[in-house]
Amino acid sequence: MLEKPALPSVGGNLWRDEFRATLALAWPLILSNLTMALIQATDVVLMGWLGPHELAASALGLNLCMSMTIFCMGLVIAAAPMMAADLGRRFNAVREVRRWFRQSVWVACVAVIPAWAVLWNTDAVLIALGQDAALAETAGTFMNGYMWSMLPFLIFQSLRGFVSALERPGWIFAISVGGVALNALLGWALIFGHFGLPALGILGGGVTTTIVWWIMAIGLGLVAVRHKAFRRFHIFGHFWRSDWPRFGRITRLGLPIALTLWSEGAVFAAAVGLMGLISEASVAAHAVALQLAALSFMVPLGLGQAATVRVGLGYGRKDPEALRRAGWTAFMLGTGFMTCMAILMWTFPHQLIELFLAPTAANAPVIDLAVSFLAVAAAFQIFDGAQVVGAGMLRGLQDTRWPMIFAILGYWVVGIGAGSFFAFRLEWHGVGVWVGLAGGLAAVSLLMLWRWSWRKRLGLLPV
Repeated sequence: MLEKPALPSVGGNLWRDEFRATLALAWPLILSNLTMALIQATDVVLMGWLGPHELAASALGLNLCMSMTIFCMGLVIAAAPMMAADLGRRFNAVREVRRWFRQSVWVACVAVIPAWAVLWNTDAVLIALGQDAALAETAGTFMNGYMWSMLPFLIFQSLRGFVSALERPGWIFAISVGGVALNALLGWALIFGHFGLPALGILGGGVTTTIVWWIMAIGLGLVAVRHKAFRRFHIFGHFWRSDWPRFGRITRLGLPIALTLWSEGAVFAAAVGLMGLISEASVAAHAVALQLAALSFMVPLGLGQAATVRVGLGYGRKDPEALRRAGWTAFMLGTGFMTCMAILMWTFPHQLIELFLAPTAANAPVIDLAVSFLAVAAAFQIFDGAQVVGAGMLRGLQDTRWPMIFAILGYWVVGIGAGSFFAFRLEWHGVGVWVGLAGGLAAVSLLMLWRWSWRKRLGLLPV
């Protein structure tokens, strides 16, 4: 039987205090997640203005790139629970946090090189995966500008982990909001040729995103160097000094995190590939429905990130009750929000889809498909929230290996296996792919919750 997060009869204010602390840490992370998702959503909207072909091509390129970016991000964010635990122990915290941050950036610089090598050949990779040659060529053009955004994105994640560990995430939100506005304005100018800039078309969308992420990374870096809450850490001090044991520890802890995140991110990328085997309209509809699901996902993702920090602080202090409260508080907030989102998607599907696609005769087939996909996405909202918050809770305990196994089994064996069967054997087509994804998310969420509930018997609590 799963452990219940029952409130104690004495000291109930501890739960109230945890609720407030979690929200105080989570809301800027949530809003910054939303703004970062809006950067990609803006790209999708602008590609939709170019036409269904460009929308489908950019979706193929984005999903290939994001599967690699998410893997690299998993390596980088492994430093966050390390920093939180050292802050909780309060022993040599300044020096230890600085070293964790420095090596997380080193990991990012190493990890991005093989990813760039693959993305430089996006068109060849997509053709090898059975995609239409014309779509693959257009996707390759887009990726020639977009792929260089990976490194500043990863550096931004390293800085984000540092700022979040100190429980001061407001700066992340402020810079992210500026990034969304700049991406929309500069993208509109470079894609369509405004303000005297050349009309680069789909290439302009990729170039814009790269420029914006570099500006955001530099901006947050300046905050970390100059703001009084952060500058005592001197995070860029002795930046070129190697620390191979710490580099190896981040890599060892981060590899399971990377594979866990990759398993979910890549399964949606694989779903795009399956859509490409069905029709171009299915790819475009999938891109729109996925953007809506991704925007919703940013809230429990932020709560999961807050749970990692709050649980990590309790873990560093060797306080099992504090980490228990931290985990269950984030879990209840995440699943509660996703329940509301499921109701919204079921109630207003056309209105949500038409935020991305104008209701014209040419777009009608894509809109109809997207509405059917969104109905399934609504069904798995609660499971999606549960699994990402659950992963964040376990990450705070520095428990990453079993969540990785759960993700691989759930997303690939259940998700893609069932989705392929439903789509092609039962001829449910695109809806079948989404039903498979829903099953995979449900399996992973239940396994994550089981491991958290049994953490004492599994030896995951501090001693």
